[in-house]
Amino acid sequence: MQNLEQSDHSEFYDQEEYRDSIATVDSEGKRIWIYPKQQDGYFYRLRTYLSWFLLAFLFGMPWIKVGGEPLLLFNVLERRFIIFGVYFAPQDFHLFVLAMISFVIFVALFTVVFGRLFCGWVCPQTIFMEMVFRKIEYWIEGSAAAQKRLNNGPWTSEKIRKKLLKQGIFFLIAVLVANTFLAYIIGIDEVIRIVTEPISLHLGGFIAMLLFSAVFYFVFSWLREQVCIAICPYGRMQSVLLDQDSITVAYDFKRGEPRKRIKKGQPQGDAGDCIDCGMCVRVCPTGIDIRNGIQLECVNCTACIDACDEIMEKVKRPKGLIRYDSYNGILSGKRNLYNKRAIAYSSILVVLLVIQAVLFTTRGKVECLFLRTPGMLYQETPEGLIQNLYNYQIVNKTGDSLPLRFQLKDGKGEIRLVGAAPVAAGNTVTEGALFILFEKEMLRPGKNRLVIQVYNESELIEEVETNFFAPGR
Repeated sequence: MQNLEQSDHSEFYDQEEYRDSIATVDSEGKRIWIYPKQQDGYFYRLRTYLSWFLLAFLFGMPWIKVGGEPLLLFNVLERRFIIFGVYFAPQDFHLFVLAMISFVIFVALFTVVFGRLFCGWVCPQTIFMEMVFRKIEYWIEGSAAAQKRLNNGPWTSEKIRKKLLKQGIFFLIAVLVANTFLAYIIGIDEVIRIVTEPISLHLGGFIAMLLFSAVFYFVFSWLREQVCIAICPYGRMQSVLLDQDSITVAYDFKRGEPRKRIKKGQPQGDAGDCIDCGMCVRVCPTGIDIRNGIQLECVNCTACIDACDEIMEKVKRPKGLIRYDSYNGILSGKRNLYNKRAIAYSSILVVLLVIQAVLFTTRGKVECLFLRTPGMLYQETPEGLIQNLYNYQIVNKTGDSLPLRFQLKDGKGEIRLVGAAPVAAGNTVTEGALFILFEKEMLRPGKNRLVIQVYNESELIEEVETNFFAPGR
């Protein structure tokens, strides 16, 4: 029995030899450059249209403003965040944490059901690589075969011209992307101001942007598919989340095996539909053979589906030899999307979304903080009143300016502002100071609790508890 188990395991590992190495590295550890064949087809066109929309969104959002404020802003330097016109301050950090947890659960759920679909359709790495940089390469250097000949050939004037043109365009795109990301941090107006002013005024920022542009350029001019294969953590995570019911780009081994090339005058016999043309491998941007089964390197880009469908159409066989399906779906012809794991993740996600929705809808327009000034004790005024000095901080989460006034809830005591009455500007933090005064007989020795009400005109928008210190008797 033990020998039989060892034999079975040995046979299994022999069939899985392709997992011992990756297609982009040879036996000596040297990189194998991938030249994927330019592909067209139903899924490729859908991905192209989606990439146009996502690229327009990326480059267009910084220019869109609502009430003078950007529609999207992630200013980590000043801790100002605006998401679709809604302002979030550091005090809303709990909402951010819940959103991140919800996002992680959503990614897990999405991967359990649909595999690495995000990578092939939405991931910025794939969109820029396949829909921007790769297209520029095809335009300048030609087909995959022409690119390979050019790279392996001698350095001629034509090769130098093409390489300089391509790399120059690559770096210009990298600079554009770097400035676009900067616009999401500090706003497009600030970016324009920095760009139009002398470099000497922003030398540190200029160097930082050059470094970021260089990193982006390096990723897409040289690193390329290695990001998906060896760097991206999602590729590792999806390998433990997938199961036999997950929908992935899959090869129908029941229909396709055994493989046999088509030759005129020879009967096909019991051969499967796969004619072993290798087109699915030639179009793959990570160089894998999808017929070996699901692999970590597969980003579900659907290039192999389009290539195989084109071949099947030519040899007059049904399309879908490579398609979106699950392992169990191929075996039994039935898909089970809602298994126990999917239901568990869905339940957790729904609970988190409900909690977040409740917290978001009950979130006030203004958040106020009143703290006794550090290092200051109570003071006795010439009138015999006891006063404490407070610093206040008002976070206005709306886009409107709000004139505010303060009032003690129980009606006792008096508030005296230091300076003019505060007007909280939209989407900003307003700070100031005030005195609160009480008659000594109204206070207990030591700490006293009091509530300060914040009004916008006649509307009560916030109540804040704080402490008032009084002398002993």
